[in-house]
Formats: sequence, structure tokens, C-alpha cells
Amino acid sequence: MLLQWLQILAGLAVFAAGVHFTIHANIGLAPWDCLGQGISLHTPLNYGLSMTCMGVAILLIDLLLGERIGFGTIIDALVTGNFVQLFNDINPLPENRSIPAGLAFQLLGFFLMALGQVIYMKAAQCCGPRDALLVGVGKRMPKVPIGFVAVMVWGAALLLGWLLGGQVGIGTLFSTAGAGLVMQLVNRILHFEPRSVRHVDVVKASKALLHASVSLSAT
Repeated sequence: MLLQWLQILAGLAVFAAGVHFTIHANIGLAPWDCLGQGISLHTPLNYGLSMTCMGVAILLIDLLLGERIGFGTIIDALVTGNFVQLFNDINPLPENRSIPAGLAFQLLGFFLMALGQVIYMKAAQCCGPRDALLVGVGKRMPKVPIGFVAVMVWGAALLLGWLLGGQVGIGTLFSTAGAGLVMQLVNRILHFEPRSVRHVDVVKASKALLHASVSLSAT
């Protein structure tokens, strides 16, 4: 289980790197980032803390949808936004002012985000808050490909972010559709279906850890 937690952190680091590249593209923020920026504009929080607070709020929605909460969900809520903030702070690249380069950065970001999702969701410690929301909505529309479900969820986040003053541009529209399609493609290439993963929630994981600790003490 500890190795699975390390896998989750590795996946979230890859995912956060992807988010960073979509921000560095500088042609408009992706939906969740737009929402995070919108929240930061109306609070004293920076982007990382805004995303952390948003992750906790989405956790509550996940609970209302009946999705199970695992250690992966908690880790995602607490570290993903801060990982992105770290990448933003240490970024050595000059500010991008080219639309073609921005589109290339976004495509790279989409690929890393999709790959990161596969890595940490395969740990089966439950989805991150936003992914749990995606899976929860997807379960209610089983005939709709998960990539298109993602487009609908991200569209709702984008609308709320725009209303809060988040930056919207050509890259925003590109990411709203493109990220979902890339995720669908990566999932298909890796033969991964997120709705079929059998996750272990906090209760079962805690029982397993307790049992392991008792067994170690006995030996």
C-alpha cells in the first residue's frame, strides 16, 4: 500500500507537470485552472491553495454522488495544486508569446495529464476529487465515452471560472475539447477504463494497514 501511495504521488507529479504546461502555453487557461484562478482573484489564496480548497469542496460533491473516498482522493486534494504551483515557481522557460507554440505546449500538457491520471488511478486508492466527480457522472451515463463526459464536466468548471474572472482564450476552448479527446486516446492506447477499476476506500485501506501492523508486531 505504501508503494501504491508513492505511485499516486508519481502520477500526480506527472499530472501537475501537464497542468503546468497548459498554463505556460499562455493562450488561455484550462477549465479547472480557470476556476482556480477565478477563486484566487476573489480570495487571498494563491493558485495552489485555491486548487486545494476547491479539491476539498469537490470531495463533498463526490460524497453526495455516492463515490468512495480513498487515500488517493485525499492525497490528490492536498498536493496536486501545490505541485502545479511548484512547477510554476521553478519554471525556467521564457514566457510564451506564440500561438502555435502555445498549442504545442497544451498538447504536451494534455498527454502528461492523461498519463498521470492512468498512473495514479491504477493504484486503486480511489480517484482524485475531480476524477471521482468525472467517474461519478460517467456512471450515470454509461453509454457515453468517458472522454466526452469529461468535456461536459470541464465545460461546467469553465463557465464558473469565467464568471469569476478567470482567463479565457483560444487555448481554453482547445483544452475543453482537446484534453478529453487526448485522455480518451491515451486510455485506449493503454487499454485503461477508469470506470472498471476496483478501488479501495479509506476504511478498507485503514483496516489493511492495521492488520499489517499487527502482523508485524506479532512477528
